[in-house]
Amino acid sequence: MNSVKFINDIYINREYSWLLFNKRVLDQATDNTNPLLERCKFLSIFHSNFDEFFMVRVGSLLNDAKINPDSTENKTGLTAKKQVEGILECAKKYYAEADGVYVKLKRELNKAGLKIKKGDELSDKQRLTCKAYFRTHVLPLLSPMVLDAKHPMMRFESNNCYMVFELSKSNRDMYGVMAISPRIPRTFRIDDGKGKKASIITAEELIRSFGYTAFDGYEIKSQAMLRLTRNADFDASLDDNDIERDFDFSKFLMHKIELRDTQDAVRLQIDEGADSVKSFVLKTLGIKKQFCFEVKHAFDYKFLMSLGGYFSEEKSAALKYKIAKPRVSPVPDGANIIDAVLNKDIFLGYPFDSMDTLVRLLDKCAEDSRVASIKITIYRLDSHSRIVEALKKASENGKDVTVVIELCARFDEENNLYFSEVLKEAGCTIIYGMGNYKVHSKIISIVLTDGDEIKYITHLGTGNYNEQTSRLYTDLNIITADDGIGRDAVAFFRNIAICNTDYDYEKLLIAPKSLKSGLIKYIERETEKAKSGKKAYITAKMNSLTDKTIIDKLVAASKAGVIIKLIVRGICCILPGVEGKTENISVISIVGRFLEHSRVYCFGEGEDRVMFISSADLMTRNTDKRVEIATPVSGEIADRIYGMVYTMLSDNVKARRLTSKGKYVPVECVGEPINSQEKFLIG
Repeated sequence: MNSVKFINDIYINREYSWLLFNKRVLDQATDNTNPLLERCKFLSIFHSNFDEFFMVRVGSLLNDAKINPDSTENKTGLTAKKQVEGILECAKKYYAEADGVYVKLKRELNKAGLKIKKGDELSDKQRLTCKAYFRTHVLPLLSPMVLDAKHPMMRFESNNCYMVFELSKSNRDMYGVMAISPRIPRTFRIDDGKGKKASIITAEELIRSFGYTAFDGYEIKSQAMLRLTRNADFDASLDDNDIERDFDFSKFLMHKIELRDTQDAVRLQIDEGADSVKSFVLKTLGIKKQFCFEVKHAFDYKFLMSLGGYFSEEKSAALKYKIAKPRVSPVPDGANIIDAVLNKDIFLGYPFDSMDTLVRLLDKCAEDSRVASIKITIYRLDSHSRIVEALKKASENGKDVTVVIELCARFDEENNLYFSEVLKEAGCTIIYGMGNYKVHSKIISIVLTDGDEIKYITHLGTGNYNEQTSRLYTDLNIITADDGIGRDAVAFFRNIAICNTDYDYEKLLIAPKSLKSGLIKYIERETEKAKSGKKAYITAKMNSLTDKTIIDKLVAASKAGVIIKLIVRGICCILPGVEGKTENISVISIVGRFLEHSRVYCFGEGEDRVMFISSADLMTRNTDKRVEIATPVSGEIADRIYGMVYTMLSDNVKARRLTSKGKYVPVECVGEPINSQEKFLIG
């Protein structure tokens, strides 16, 4: 158990819960139900998750520790400083475990026909080959520099690798630094001749082995590779002085983005055992020892994502998941998709259904004379977005196209800035959001005129309009011609345009005003049913549960006898199964082939059932500080979604159960093994 007390009564600290989630990701790298190359990908994801966690969450906590050192979080009473101490302790333990996983995967890859070599494992022939490659393809892309009065310490960019050398020349000691360009190919294949296993070496190992040659004429006393992670958390909120006609938020945000590479360090990764260089770097950069992580193997594990290219096509296929083929579109080819939606609601469950159906709808809307306007919210987009192309075409064809594009989508800011300019040039009306609320909603409003009649088509979903992630993330979508939802959608975009959050919608629950209170109303409805002796149920699926107000309402419901079943992929701040408090609450997490991303909130069963799908997790940032939507779902589509949720609750292969001790354990497999994601792929 960590020395920092991350669990208090029925609450789990948010950051600790995230660490437990990333541990579940790491566990997938050792789960033999996953093919070898997929396990390699899970290890890569574990490391990239930690990169973002340090940049964002640790960065935010360090900011809080400076501004409000005595402030405590509202569940376990820990200060920001105490949380950081616990995070560092846990992270080092998990990194050590990940090192062992990497060694094991390397052994398995070797058996499968691929050797990943370290510099000291090269034969004489291989060393000559690698050195020649280094001189011709790597050295020209390196930027070595000796540090002295005219060459001060360079600014280390966040998450880029550098080599630091302890040098000596003419009885004078000094240090040299070498920036490593991200343009250098991540791996180099070493040709061992016909019939032999493929051997590769990473760019990091090449530079460790031959980087010294860049300092010709110097004695190399010691060397170390390092990687610095900087705080990426910044405040993009505006004050009253900024809200004026000539203020350009896009320029303001670009300035904030540029500051990321100058913010304080939150983590230093450095080669194991490089004590002299480590002391120099810690002192020079002013980093405390506890933020230093010694690295045994790689700094960047993204290369594990592309190892399939070193095997034959047949062998690579055998070491991966079978290719997932989405179901046939619910609207046959050749049919008018607009008329199909006007006749019957369409359900899409990614990645088991394709986003092509939605793209096809937008393409048709761009051409159909009945379509007067298209309005859409955008949070994250594919870098080659067909959605954007359809919107451009619609605007160029004279449709009224409005795009609410959230520039503050973390790490997608520059991508969204680019697309906002592209869409603006095509004649679309661009809105950057609403005041200091992030617009995280996923909604498209299409208005059609048919004679004197106005009709609506509305798309509502749980995930982004991103074709790439729609093949990797599980998300739920409805496309509906419901008049009430259509009117709400039109009002939603009108209110975004005039910065009005105080509006009563007919059917949709919209944060920050009505989503949280609307869901609480149904939690309380089930609570009252249980108190009166009736059967009462709450079933919900989300990515994260941190909102204390909602947690406390669920606890009250549990005490009253409501049966509560939660599927929470990531952060979960409620401790289930505590006698007399949360004994009627169960929590599972599913980490598998696809990233579980859909949100479903269901109250009651049978004819009494009320169901919503939503863009929002039950986190305070979503319920109180963002513009989010929960849409009611009924009829056949609600039955279908409920069936999917029930299947996930029955998962006994990838599901992990959260115990009353705050541990995640495998769900006991009794009878037929059920992997819910694979089951949905079958259909």
